[in-house]
Amino acid sequence: MSVSGSPAEHALALWPPAASHAATHVDYLILAFTAVTLLLTVPIFLAITYFALVYRANRRVDRTHGSDRNVKLELSWMLIPFFLTLTFFAWGAQMFDTAKHPPANALRIEAIGRQWMWKFQHPGGQAEINDLHVPAGQPVLVNMISQDVIHSLYLPSFRVQMETLPGRYTQLWFTANLPGIYRLYCSEYCGTDHSVMDGQITVQSPRDYEHWLSQAGSSQSLAAGGKRLFANYGCTGCHGAAATVRAPMLAGLYGRPVPMEAGGTVTASDDYIRDKILNPDHNLIAGYKQVMPSFAGVIPEDELIQLIAYIKTMQEPGS
Repeated sequence: MSVSGSPAEHALALWPPAASHAATHVDYLILAFTAVTLLLTVPIFLAITYFALVYRANRRVDRTHGSDRNVKLELSWMLIPFFLTLTFFAWGAQMFDTAKHPPANALRIEAIGRQWMWKFQHPGGQAEINDLHVPAGQPVLVNMISQDVIHSLYLPSFRVQMETLPGRYTQLWFTANLPGIYRLYCSEYCGTDHSVMDGQITVQSPRDYEHWLSQAGSSQSLAAGGKRLFANYGCTGCHGAAATVRAPMLAGLYGRPVPMEAGGTVTASDDYIRDKILNPDHNLIAGYKQVMPSFAGVIPEDELIQLIAYIKTMQEPGS
């Protein structure tokens, strides 16, 4: 691993360099928990060793038990570890909650895992295989899915990892604060060539990242590509403004509750839209008959990402 410059926030010496703010917090948590564990366990093992030597068999020593009890001492060795455990639980829970709520201004990168490679797509349509370029100082959200088996995207220098599942989107996010080149891995055994399913992530200054985007080459953004696919797959025939078939309108749909025929509502998320494209018979919408064909096995995963990106941009007339 090669890294330019020196970290502003240092990681543990045995760890990869901490290339994100969250990585430093993870290292502090590990260091603190290790120190407390040693503080609580080392005296116990030292005492065991001492008593094993002093009171070993055939040694003449006083073996009578004292009758006095020190209640304060007994309470202290129960309560102090208990409250330390609660402290670490609260600390870890706060970090977990932060990891599950990416900032609203995060740069969204789409990722597809497949045996045995990673494909990344930027909002502008730029695509990378086993490499990922990101800007320093800006939150980056990686929205990912697997095309075959379970994978796991692992970025050691950012201390983040998330399983990549077939048929379901998962996410991780980070804010890289140290420009350089770092490794990325699949950390879930996924077949015979699992060990070669790796790559590198390049953290650049915002200016260098914009320059890379301009040089990477892309004829259209993800949403623009989705608009073309929307027409090519005949979606406009039922879901377009001039459609004669009575079908749900998609403009302004994303993020809204959708009433179900069986009762209740489902929020129109990325997973919901993907599921309705591939399995239209699932979760029938209230007030509509099922006439849409299934596109399972017809639309590849990268095109699904583009279609969803376009549907998310569709606005209601006049809005």
